[in-house]
Amino acid sequence: MVTKSTRFDNSGFLSRNTNKSKPDDRDYQGSLTVAGVQYWLSGWVKENERGKFLKLAVKPKAAEQAKPDFDDEIEF
Repeated sequence: MVTKSTRFDNSGFLSRNTNKSKPDDRDYQGSLTVAGVQYWLSGWVKENERGKFLKLAVKPKAAEQAKPDFDDEIEF
């Protein structure tokens, strides 16, 4: 099941992660709603030869609640 919301459709936010404890932890965290589907949004400040940039990752909020729907028993 996908969580749907139309209140702030096609918008989102990022805020600085103040609980960062490891260097690989995300620098920014927030949420995003696209076409009524809610997502978690994460960002990391990176740097390359062209300068600093923000790397982003998106994960459906409903994915946390979803559990695999399969039976791992093998029938013979």
